[in-house]
Amino acid sequence: MRLKMLCLPALLLMLQAGATEDLLQFESAEQQQLYRQLTAELRCPKCQNQNIADSNAVVAVDMRNKTLELVRQGQNHDQVIDYMKQRYGDFVHYQPPFQLSTVWLWLLPLLAVLTLGFTVFRRSKASQTTAVDDRAEPEDLSDVAAQLQAMIDEASAKARHKPEE
Repeated sequence: MRLKMLCLPALLLMLQAGATEDLLQFESAEQQQLYRQLTAELRCPKCQNQNIADSNAVVAVDMRNKTLELVRQGQNHDQVIDYMKQRYGDFVHYQPPFQLSTVWLWLLPLLAVLTLGFTVFRRSKASQTTAVDDRAEPEDLSDVAAQLQAMIDEASAKARHKPEE
């Protein structure tokens, strides 16, 4: 009885593992590979940062079904991508095309890197100038110290010569 109780959970786990196999049928391994590539490459319009392979949104399920249908019809990668872009817009593809409307997507990272490099260059140059000024500071301090001593001497001389009331 105990043996049966121990085997039951193991049997249930094996059945569950077998149920997770992919139920989609393809004519060839190339079609299956193309389908997996496309579902990983297409973005869910509702979820925005999730591909249609990982999303359970209704629109993602529809997109997966349409992708499967197009792949089974024998369409290639570019044809499926073009179909999805026509239907859902350029947003559904993680690699947007270089167009006038998307030029900022391509140039913004470059501008950010250039701005960062310029800022680092300016700050390093400013710190070098400060280091040069710091080396010149002891001369300035000796002049200030001499002026302070002269003021102290003058004030103490006036205090000595001032008649007491």
